[in-house]
Amino acid sequence: MSNEQWWSKLGPETRAWLIDNNGDAVPEGVAAEVAVAGGPLPRGNADDDAPPGLYYSDEVVDWVEEMANDEDPQGSG
Repeated sequence: MSNEQWWSKLGPETRAWLIDNNGDAVPEGVAAEVAVAGGPLPRGNADDDAPPGLYYSDEVVDWVEEMANDEDPQGSG
């Protein structure tokens, strides 16, 4: 499923949390809502410098940043 498809299925609070906390450890409730919407699952932290927790891939973090900046991630508009 494309990022646009699962993103559009999220509640506004979850989208706001993802934008406001982009790149941070993801709470289980947020990860669960994203998963139910068909989005990616976060993974355990592999970076020794970051706190333990679940994190989205760089690809997802970059895409959320584009959404936060009102950029078109597909370059179509």
